[in-house]
Amino acid sequence: MVRRWTDIYNKGGPFKKRCKAAGIPSFPTFTEPEAMIVKEGGARVMSLADGSSKMSKSDPNDASRINVLDPPDVIRSKIKKCKTDAFKGLEWGNKERPEATNLLTIFQAVQPGRTKEDILKEVGEMSWGEFKPVLTDAIIAHLEPIQNRYHEIRNDEEYLMSVLREGSDSANEIASKTLKAARVSMGFVNRD
Repeated sequence: MVRRWTDIYNKGGPFKKRCKAAGIPSFPTFTEPEAMIVKEGGARVMSLADGSSKMSKSDPNDASRINVLDPPDVIRSKIKKCKTDAFKGLEWGNKERPEATNLLTIFQAVQPGRTKEDILKEVGEMSWGEFKPVLTDAIIAHLEPIQNRYHEIRNDEEYLMSVLREGSDSANEIASKTLKAARVSMGFVNRD
């Protein structure tokens, strides 16, 4: 959509003249968004119920995912029940073992800075019964500060409302400038 808009409305001399008359810069109205997905260490976390399908909050099976606000006992239960295989040991990248790759990827994602080699050295020879509690503890430790901060903010209604007000004011200011630029780029009369 951004590219199409730019091609139609943000090119040529008339566009630059309209921008100059309106007193706004003549750069494209909209900025094309860039993906912020981290490719290494957890960009594609798969379902706990099926290691070959993506983890999704829209999956009707709540046990297929770890929610950010899941309490430790719920996380423990979900990891304990998650799908595994009958092979001994853990390994990354074996197409016959998507669950092993998935759980190792989750383990790496909740421990930033650790390499696959380092993780395999620690847990590669473990059975599922040994690895799942280690994974559970790592997930709980990773989510705990996030959950604590969430509850801290939710319990301070005054602070929460002030942040929402500031965000709303800031968004309105940016949106007004963008809307003005969109009107100018399309050739509408400036209402200011």
